[in-house]
Amino acid sequence: MSVTVRVPAKVNVQLAVGAARPDGFHDLANVFLAVSLHDEVTATPAGELRVTCEGPDADQVPLDRTNLAARAALALAERYGRAPDVHLHIAKDIPVAGGMAGGSADCAGALVACDALWGTGASREELLEICAELGSDVPFSLVGGAALGTGRGERLTELEVGGDFHWVFALASRGLSTPAVFREFDRLGQGLDIPEPVADQAVLDALAKGDPAALAVTVSNDLQPAALSLFPELGDTLAAGRAAGALAALVSGSGPTTAFLATDARSASDIAGVLRASGTCRDVRTASGPAAGATVLGS
Repeated sequence: MSVTVRVPAKVNVQLAVGAARPDGFHDLANVFLAVSLHDEVTATPAGELRVTCEGPDADQVPLDRTNLAARAALALAERYGRAPDVHLHIAKDIPVAGGMAGGSADCAGALVACDALWGTGASREELLEICAELGSDVPFSLVGGAALGTGRGERLTELEVGGDFHWVFALASRGLSTPAVFREFDRLGQGLDIPEPVADQAVLDALAKGDPAALAVTVSNDLQPAALSLFPELGDTLAAGRAAGALAALVSGSGPTTAFLATDARSASDIAGVLRASGTCRDVRTASGPAAGATVLGS
């Protein structure tokens, strides 16, 4: 028997970042929206823990025990006193090292798949607890939809969304390291008074109303200056998307994927075509949100 779980990518419609804490993390007000780009993680019984991967940029995915999916299997097996003997196969469609939580999605997918395969019967609260131990974005990958993440992003409050939001994602020619972007954020903020991160009520209201025009004037990402400092060419992609008619343009999370909010599906398709021809990115994808969190497809 095997179990396959589908998990979504995310875009941050607000990412407010506080100053570095003594533990090296940063407090966040992180408004997540899951979107319809997905990875699929399949768990199959095996003689030992093994990870394989296929799909775009699969050669960049580690296949040892540093892989977040592998770490999820190890954490669940340890909690329930069993051997982590499972083959995890990841079918990737979420950009690798793109600021869209692909690794976190695979982690949540593996956790849900192994729970189903092994019949551990973990509660949702237990799974979220393990997710939070494994990474700041992992709990949201399990939950999906829309949510406000506080703390370092792992404490979630689910949010109401009143309609679909259409996005275009431009994939960059190389990746960006999330720790490197946070280090650059700290460097750029030296000597500055960095306020406590707080969710913008206007963002939450726009999501609840399902109003893309209202959301467009409120989206923000405090990590964007750091991402642009490390990868200045992203500015050309952002400019191309704005010129193509995007309601809003921003770096997704820590980057380097750039996200463009569109009025509707037809507008998203038009923007994607212009970006694809602009020469400022290596590929373009369209998606909509909210999307469901980790979902068992079958066994």
